Amino acid sequence: MAPPIVAHDPYAALRVRDFRWFIASVFTQTLGTQIQGVVVGWQVYSQTRSPLSLGLIGLAEAVPFIAVALYAGHVADRVNRRQVALAATLILFACSVALLGLTAGGTISGGRVWPVYLVIFVSGIARSFLQPSRTALAAEVVPRHLYLSAVGWRSSTWQVGAVAGPAIGGLLYGFSGAAVAYGVDASLLACAGLSLARISRPERHIPPAEDSIFESLTSGVRFVWSQPIFLGAITLDLFAVLFGGAEALLPVFAAEILRVGPQGLGVLRAAPAVGASLMSLYLSHRPPLRRAGRVLFGSVAAFGACMIGFALSRSLVLSLVLLAVGGMADNVSVVLRSALLQTLTPAHLLGRVSSVNAIFIGSSNEIGAFESGVAASLMGTVPSVIFGGLMTLAVVAVIAWRVPHLRRLERIE
Repeated sequence: MAPPIVAHDPYAALRVRDFRWFIASVFTQTLGTQIQGVVVGWQVYSQTRSPLSLGLIGLAEAVPFIAVALYAGHVADRVNRRQVALAATLILFACSVALLGLTAGGTISGGRVWPVYLVIFVSGIARSFLQPSRTALAAEVVPRHLYLSAVGWRSSTWQVGAVAGPAIGGLLYGFSGAAVAYGVDASLLACAGLSLARISRPERHIPPAEDSIFESLTSGVRFVWSQPIFLGAITLDLFAVLFGGAEALLPVFAAEILRVGPQGLGVLRAAPAVGASLMSLYLSHRPPLRRAGRVLFGSVAAFGACMIGFALSRSLVLSLVLLAVGGMADNVSVVLRSALLQTLTPAHLLGRVSSVNAIFIGSSNEIGAFESGVAASLMGTVPSVIFGGLMTLAVVAVIAWRVPHLRRLERIE
């Protein structure tokens, strides 16, 4: 007799109390961070008028992020993950308060922006600890059979914050100034910390340390290296974001190409997240994707094509549509990669493997921002974005050729 067919329940993860507090923290932290990103980008560019200065923002965050990422993953597997995530969130809150103080005190003026880079450097350290601990914590607050549902809702929540944050940040900056925007940012990060504190202390057996600190730090790398499908997926995302991301240059497009000001910058920053939110909600309400490998490669290729179209566009409406479609395509790869991470990784390695994933993916956004700034300085803003989109398409072709198992992947369950 065939087993009974169990209906897909898209809301199962939301019935778990701790998961609701978890996504509340994700939402408020994302909202605050996105507001900060818009304000910092416009504030720095208005002082320097240099695309390279925008790239240096990404570099200032990526360098400390990468430097401590493996140790942060080790800590996430050896210490209470909720406490690590809470401490990192409180440091991010302190960084927002510092930016508020620098702005209100008039320190950021006359082209003097190095204090901003210093604060971003500290926030990079905090984010390096937050990412693996929070990713691993997500697998503790829901049962294993709800992982896919939880990944979908976590992604949706992040994307909604990423939609609203840039728009709010642009409006606050345009109508009320940077100080008010940073004040709202700090308040949201305080709410994120309070939400994390409401999560019950997860019961987790932490085995006694038997490996040396070096073996512990590198165990996540060894595990990822032993999983060609997961390694291929994160490598694909790494180079796609590294070359294809135009987000760091949006202040240049807003100020000099589309001429829409800080309010328009907020809308441009929000557009990819609008598309990603719609796609994430769609994925949350449907069963696991079939032919997942082909879908993954197709989505990254679509992302690269949208970046090329965006670079060539001189219409605000068309630019927003292309950014939104690019966000939809990017979200597909994010959900599939997150599902692979949680289903393939043993629980005791989640923190360390998440830190390796963060090095590949999380830091690639900031390094990609630096690459975009350097490329724009050397070849111009529009040609640099077109070049990045073409390189993304080339990366898709190479990874599809070199990792056939990922291309043939059917379902992630």
